[in-house]
Amino acid sequence: MASEMIVESGSSIIDFGMELVADHTSVVSLNLFVALLCGCIVVGHLLEENRWINESITALVIGLCTGIIILLTTRGKSSHLFLFNEELFFIYLLPPIIFNAGFQVKKKQFFRNIMTIVLFGAFGTLISFCIISLGALHFFQKMNIGSLDLGDYLAIGAIFSATDSVCTLQVLNQDETPLLYSLVFGEGVVNDATSVVLFNAIQNFDLSHMNSSIILQFIGNFLYLFIASTVLGILVGLLSAYIIKKLYFGRHSTDREVALMILMAYFSYMLAELFYLSAILTVFFCGIVMSHYTWHNVTESSRVTTKHAFATLSFVAEIFIFLYVGMDALDIEKWRFVSHSPGKSIGVSSILLGLVLVGRAAFVFPLSSLSNLTKKSSHEKLNLEQQVTIWWAGLMRGAVSMALAYNQFTRSGHTHLPGNAIMITSTITVVLSSTVFFGMMTKPLIGILLPQPKYTMSMLSSEPSSPKSFTVPLLTNDDPNSHSQSQSHSHSPLGLFLRIPAHTVHHYWRRFDDAFMRPVFGGRGFVPFVPGSPTEDPNQQWQTEGPLEAAVDDNKTILIQTRW
Repeated sequence: MASEMIVESGSSIIDFGMELVADHTSVVSLNLFVALLCGCIVVGHLLEENRWINESITALVIGLCTGIIILLTTRGKSSHLFLFNEELFFIYLLPPIIFNAGFQVKKKQFFRNIMTIVLFGAFGTLISFCIISLGALHFFQKMNIGSLDLGDYLAIGAIFSATDSVCTLQVLNQDETPLLYSLVFGEGVVNDATSVVLFNAIQNFDLSHMNSSIILQFIGNFLYLFIASTVLGILVGLLSAYIIKKLYFGRHSTDREVALMILMAYFSYMLAELFYLSAILTVFFCGIVMSHYTWHNVTESSRVTTKHAFATLSFVAEIFIFLYVGMDALDIEKWRFVSHSPGKSIGVSSILLGLVLVGRAAFVFPLSSLSNLTKKSSHEKLNLEQQVTIWWAGLMRGAVSMALAYNQFTRSGHTHLPGNAIMITSTITVVLSSTVFFGMMTKPLIGILLPQPKYTMSMLSSEPSSPKSFTVPLLTNDDPNSHSQSQSHSHSPLGLFLRIPAHTVHHYWRRFDDAFMRPVFGGRGFVPFVPGSPTEDPNQQWQTEGPLEAAVDDNKTILIQTRW
């Protein structure tokens, strides 16, 4: 009896010791990974002005070098510090990236071009999905790469339809090229959401027996996910605005309102996951609504805090993803299954890259021409240089493609089927080659296609990145007769533009917003001033019916403040 107790206590001590060793190993891995993240940020800062390298490529290269070192130190057993889990990506890393995209978006430009964005991001993605799926089905069956069914081929189409335009967005300036930036940015977000919704719809249906009923159910499910996810994001954003407006958290503690904004943003994402909706779409539109209503209901210090907090979380998450992708690219287990047929793996990667190029071109140029037919002004139309830039911006594949590929072709980070192993290694190859090659060529290409403009329209927007109103010295004449001159200016095209709103959807939305939404949910200039409340003195706000609010100060300088 005593001996049994000694044995049991000895085994428990051994188990406890093993747990301590495992815990210490995890701590060491996390320390190294955090140090690598810091290194990526420092190196990215040093290479800020580099013509060829951006932070995404920097993180990939550092990840590759780290993977090589780990391979050598572990004698070929592993290349990364911990196993990738798609839940880590979708639950913790993706939400801050997508939310910040919606929170920082130039809303006026985004919704002014919403039809073109949806045309590219939704219908264009569907075209690319069809081309990649059909191409993969045609070529891969002849190559006999493994036992892939129809669902796998459709999943391949969804996986490689997901773009990563972060490299192009780092080069484009939304003040110098507002139309192009808005299209590339908006299409990227809608594209990711469409790809993930397609992927989820594919996994929810048994596609082994395809018929008209299954196709109709598939389309209906896709539309339901799209619409329901958008509505959920809007509702959560409005709820956060209403709570903060009514309770005035800032009177007692700015920490509470900042915490509530962050938690409500994450809550929208998790709600979508709970109801099996597209969390990407939900958190994106939640970010847009919160930046339009909630952000203006908090104190000035909380505005600065939340703006930088969301941007920082997004930045760190992006670096984390690219760093891990670089390390995981050298995972010896995945490459062991394709080592006996490297030519087949290279062929699959080349075909996928070719299908990405063709699928992208198949909708960018035709849909751009279709979009131009609806534009009256020449400066609103997309010329060939801008079309090439949009096409190029969507050639890179990134973290979303990697996460979807892991979800489809691996189980808990491992794969033991040759066909699945080939698809994983091919995805890694396409992501690395497209990000490094296309990413390095982005700056020079955009410099050639889009020379610096002589002037910009950056002063005609107001978003969370610029919460204060600003001055534009359009009139600086100190002559006593300047008042009569300003009246003559009001009859000029610029004066008419400043005074008379265009009768567009945006104009009618503004009137509805001012009459019904802002009085309930707050926003710029629509929250009553209360001592200690998170609002500014309403006397500092200008309320007019037009899209631009103007007043002339003593120095005859036009103060322009815009509202979405």
